[in-house]
Amino acid sequence: MWSHRVQSSQFLYQQVIDVINDMISQQVLKPGDKLPSLRKLAQQLSVSIPTVKQAYYHLEGQGRIYSKEKSGYFLFDGEQNTLPRRCKLPINPTQVNKQSLIEQVYEGIHAPHEAKFGIANPVTAMGDEAILAKMMRSALKQAGEQLLQYGAMDGLLKLKQQIVQRYLHMGLSVVADDIVITNGAQEALAIALQCVTQPGDVVAIESPGYFGIIELIENLGLQAIEIPVCPDDGLWLEDLAHALTKHDVKACVCSTSINNPIGSFMPDSRRQSLLQMLVENNVTLIEDDVYGDLYFTKYRGKPAQYYAQPGQVITCDSFSKTAAPSYRVGWMLAPGHAARARRYKRALSCSSSLINQWVLAEYLASGAYDRHLKKLRLRLQENKQKMLACIRSAFPIETRISDPRGGCVVWLELDASIDGGTLFNMAMAQGISLTPGQLFSASERFQNCIRLSYGLPWQDKHEASLKRLGELVQVLSDKKRGP
Repeated sequence: MWSHRVQSSQFLYQQVIDVINDMISQQVLKPGDKLPSLRKLAQQLSVSIPTVKQAYYHLEGQGRIYSKEKSGYFLFDGEQNTLPRRCKLPINPTQVNKQSLIEQVYEGIHAPHEAKFGIANPVTAMGDEAILAKMMRSALKQAGEQLLQYGAMDGLLKLKQQIVQRYLHMGLSVVADDIVITNGAQEALAIALQCVTQPGDVVAIESPGYFGIIELIENLGLQAIEIPVCPDDGLWLEDLAHALTKHDVKACVCSTSINNPIGSFMPDSRRQSLLQMLVENNVTLIEDDVYGDLYFTKYRGKPAQYYAQPGQVITCDSFSKTAAPSYRVGWMLAPGHAARARRYKRALSCSSSLINQWVLAEYLASGAYDRHLKKLRLRLQENKQKMLACIRSAFPIETRISDPRGGCVVWLELDASIDGGTLFNMAMAQGISLTPGQLFSASERFQNCIRLSYGLPWQDKHEASLKRLGELVQVLSDKKRGP
């Protein structure tokens, strides 16, 4: 009989995890095997049942084990439920036609729902509204008559100075004149694309990638060429290199930190290789960094701008995913492009909200923003573990799931027979919102995929909703297979 006694410690559950890992390494437990019951392992290790349960819960959140109702816990086959590292996509530009579908889904996911898994709004998981309200009152007093004036077209100087300081902490030396404050990151991305492309040009994008970028490309009359994303390391550079040899690509839009919707994280060495490849082909990198501060890795990823010379990279970011979505304050760091970006900004919206910029400048200067970020990252990691555990328990075994390195969303690849749009409508009827996978492709890819958000104040009802969603997936799967 295999046995092991856990010594007393503040983190008993971690020692239980070590025991399970030992059982796996010694092949006492093999993929698909049932784990000892909570009671049995608690007796064997002389710990409490809640301690073992906490350890199992942690392993479940990591995707190492999964639970079956009334059957116990089982060891996963590591390759069984993870996304394939590579998906082959034809390297041809696509004329984008997604706007009507995006409008339909937007209307649906923003309606009242019991479970809002369709909206990527991580701040709702742990907002800092009390501090922001206090700073708003203070800003109203300080600003006085200035509030009756238009703000500077390219942004409030003291906010830009705070952003400069944040980049300095990342080791990136920038000047305020290279920063243009925008109405959220979406406006920053729109301006960036207009700075470096003309209608009809080809733009390389991530696949799957953020549908807001796909909609921008459609509205600007551009063509998209989809480059597959590795679930671990981001954009597949080999596929990008092939696309660059075949087509006259003018810009590449991607997230070098946390991709939306997969949550991949590009290592520094690959960021440098990506930039070198683009520079050699005279392609501008437009970096979508809105989830950069919501990392689960040990360190924040350095923006590709860190490795660049002026004109090679435009970095777009905002406070919408980290502080206050309704403030609509974003920015672009655009050395070599700032003068042109300011002209587009002036033509599009003249300036951004002065009072909102003022509040955010005070928020950053006080240190409250960084304290909030630490708490928010921890909460999102907890939510991620809870959501992944629920999915693994409630969804069919063939479901493949991303393991996001940050952000607030998880990507699911369902059985090939299942249509994400059909599931979207069925879930909406039961008060559950989600985002169908086809939104994240410029063409007709990812029909059997969905994106779910764990950026919300987690409640027991969300676990029940995920269970219902898993049942709907099973219903669709059974229908396709027939009797």
